[in-house]
Amino acid sequence: MTPISQVRMRKGSAHTAAQPGRLGVHPADATAHACRGMTSIRARPGLTSAMLGSRAAGFARGLRAVALAWLPGWRGRSFALARTAGAPHSGDLQPPACPEPRGRQLSLSAAAVVDSAPRPLQPYLRLMRLDKPIGTWLLYLPCTWSIGLAAEPGCFPDWYMLSLFGTGAILMRGAGCTINDMWDQDYDKKVTRTANRPIAAGDISTFQSFVFLGGQLTLALGVLLCLNYYSIALGAGSLLLVITYPLMKRISYWPQLALGLTFNWGALLGWSAIKGSCDPSVCLPLYFSGVMWTLIYDTIYAHQDKRDDVLIGLKSTALRFGENTKPWLSGFSVAMLGALSLVGVNSGQTAPYYAALGAVGAHLTHQIYTLDIHRPEDCWNKFISNRTLGLIVFLGIVLGNLWKEKKTDKTKKSIENKIEN
Repeated sequence: MTPISQVRMRKGSAHTAAQPGRLGVHPADATAHACRGMTSIRARPGLTSAMLGSRAAGFARGLRAVALAWLPGWRGRSFALARTAGAPHSGDLQPPACPEPRGRQLSLSAAAVVDSAPRPLQPYLRLMRLDKPIGTWLLYLPCTWSIGLAAEPGCFPDWYMLSLFGTGAILMRGAGCTINDMWDQDYDKKVTRTANRPIAAGDISTFQSFVFLGGQLTLALGVLLCLNYYSIALGAGSLLLVITYPLMKRISYWPQLALGLTFNWGALLGWSAIKGSCDPSVCLPLYFSGVMWTLIYDTIYAHQDKRDDVLIGLKSTALRFGENTKPWLSGFSVAMLGALSLVGVNSGQTAPYYAALGAVGAHLTHQIYTLDIHRPEDCWNKFISNRTLGLIVFLGIVLGNLWKEKKTDKTKKSIENKIEN
């Protein structure tokens, strides 16, 4: 039996061929035997040219099957390998190109960073949702708004506070997700999107997650203790919301409201960390605008799971609003923009801030108008676009605050000129 025939016989066992070493024949040895087979073919002068062409085509197909078995991404794809070994292709008479070694692609995405971490650590990083940082951004951005508004006229926000609150956002979002997954592990197993979460999948036990939660809260407390006493007390008050939020979806169709009250606590805390206490005329409308914003993006997010939520008995604003979701979201958008406008008036904001609010209004209009609540992938894309919206607000606050200095300088010069005259 020729080596080419041996390759053809292995077509029926493509899965084994796709895993070198199962039959005790290394692909390099198979290639060498195939080459000797071709040499013997060429040495027989009695063969017709048609038979030679047929055997050459068979040799090319067999050699390609061996080569593809070693290509990255082809191992285990038995159907594709069998088709490659047996079905004729236009390029069969051309020798297969040798695969070049491919190194691991470098990526700086959050998911890639988590995947590159030590394997025992990965379930804990996924429990914190470090591979999906959008939630951390949505928790952090209201803090940046508040810190930016509390900055002195003409000055940039306090970079130390921004970094401190960024660290706190990562830790508290991780703690919140851990608490949520501990409460919801039985529900998560029944929902396709959440079935692979570490606790639901059995990668982390309940006891291990509880210990991990304690570590996160301890580090978050260390961040909180860097603030003034007023802010320490205010920050500690949010812990009750963090613990109870996951339970709201069991008893109310408004768990997104509870999430809004929790996620936007930084709108109060950021101002107090700079000023020493909260100014109700600025902090309360800012907090309210953040709550309205959360109702918008988390209702959109909840539409991804509405079918599973109905089956397992969970509630959400997505189920409450149903086909009337867009009118509700439009109302929340108007309330958000109105509250942010009141913040601007009470904090003496300038033209760049209101220009940013115009951009936010356009973003919300496009987001709601183009939303397809029946397509989970579209809901996800609209949900994550809210990071851009939050950054627009922050940029408007910073530029508006810097603009105040220019106006103050002009006012001073005009006053001095009047005094001289």
